Amino acid sequence: MAREKKRRSNGRRSPLAAAALIGAGLLITGGIYAGATAAIAATETPTAASTQLTVDDGEKLFQANCATCHGMDLQGTANGPSLYGVGELSVEFQLATGRMPLQMQGPQAPQKEPQFTEPQIDAMASFVQSVAPGPTYPSDKTLDGEGDVAHGAELFRVNCAMCHNVAAAGGALTEGKYAPGLSNTSALHIYAAMVTGPQNMPVFGDMNLSDEDKRDIISALLYQQEAVSVGGFTLGSLGPVSEGLFIWIFGIGALVAISVWITAKSN
Repeated sequence: MAREKKRRSNGRRSPLAAAALIGAGLLITGGIYAGATAAIAATETPTAASTQLTVDDGEKLFQANCATCHGMDLQGTANGPSLYGVGELSVEFQLATGRMPLQMQGPQAPQKEPQFTEPQIDAMASFVQSVAPGPTYPSDKTLDGEGDVAHGAELFRVNCAMCHNVAAAGGALTEGKYAPGLSNTSALHIYAAMVTGPQNMPVFGDMNLSDEDKRDIISALLYQQEAVSVGGFTLGSLGPVSEGLFIWIFGIGALVAISVWITAKSN
């Protein structure tokens, strides 16, 4: 009888073994599920990304998201300007930078995350170009960043620095408007801004700046985006105001602190 009980007790499984078995099963099934999900996503993503939308798709997107302000015929309404002559380059710029659709009326449309995918933006831009042609995309050479950096920096200083700051850090304008910083702006959007004149920016046509001049300006800005400041802290690259404030607070403050310390020592 005692031997039988001993055999039974020896044959029982530990509760820890059961928990370990359940945990191992969960890990295995979870790993299989995660692997299968990742494999399906890997096969689906390229197909979705490679899908090209048509001009008709762009028209439907425009009617659903833009026609309220710009009109079904693109001729504008009381809430938005006409799009005749703006071209696909302006549409791509406004949508890809998130400035459009406009969230609310204000002095200026702020840059934000785009609400549409790249194929959707291209489709809407193609639709606008088909109905109301205007500025289109430049050649790859214009955007290659291989132009004359020194000449481009000089052109930027003469034509752009009064608003965007000589370091392209942006600056304030009148009535709550502002010139945005260009430290993260792509070559295409720099070109688009010069050609289409968004917000308060003037249009720089070929009579003002040739394609080679625009290429040089783009090259100078791209070089500046990657350049390391050799002068130490940039202090926001806002010019003598921030530099003077820094000197006033820390320089004169240090002198006052030293004077107080010397006086306390002498007393």
